[in-house]
Amino acid sequence: MDAHFLGIPEIPELAETPSVAVVVDVMRAYTVAAWVFAQGAEKIVLAESLDDALALKTAHPDWMALKDGPPAPGFDMVNSPGMLRSADLRGRTVVQKTTAGTVGALAVKEASLVLCAGFVVAEATARLLRARQSDRVTFVVTGEDGRADEDLACAQYIARRATEPVTDPTEFLHRAAKSRAATELAEGVRQGVHPDDVELCLELDRFPFAMTAEPEGSLMVLRPYAVPPRPDNAPV
Repeated sequence: MDAHFLGIPEIPELAETPSVAVVVDVMRAYTVAAWVFAQGAEKIVLAESLDDALALKTAHPDWMALKDGPPAPGFDMVNSPGMLRSADLRGRTVVQKTTAGTVGALAVKEASLVLCAGFVVAEATARLLRARQSDRVTFVVTGEDGRADEDLACAQYIARRATEPVTDPTEFLHRAAKSRAATELAEGVRQGVHPDDVELCLELDRFPFAMTAEPEGSLMVLRPYAVPPRPDNAPV
């Protein structure tokens, strides 16, 4: 598999639309998205802006809206996995708008396959890449214009798992734990944070599903995708 790693600002410079794109946001958009599905949500609509998120909720009063930072009028939740663990989202649609994660997915929405990932769905994401026999994969490192070490570490880990039968996650998780984002979350620099957020973002393979984003009408919609487990004796 030919893996390429780039930041959101580099996407418009690509000569052609990626065939397969894996959008990585560990802290915290796609850790949160996985928890949203684990709590029973049917789908996540990725919003272009905060105003769009509120407009979608107004048009669909039964939908719920989620954003980065502190609580705000009109939004039901904030972008914190720790705060979502007790939420009952069974059958709900959640509109998500974050600083980097949702932006990254929308930037590659023309790709044939868009996967959104963090460590919590790393193995399922790698299995799906193997199942699709993806020769060339573009990993979008969303944080810090492509320099966020937690996102790059996760992207590199998934790329390695997609091609190797055994991969030690220790180095990759250590890099993420020492990243700027982890430090800011732990020290309370960012708002809308639960004390368990960093730990939850570093839970490797917590969930058995991957997450695929596809256009549905005018919206980009994220859904969980069940990936069959790989038999122990199956080739990579």
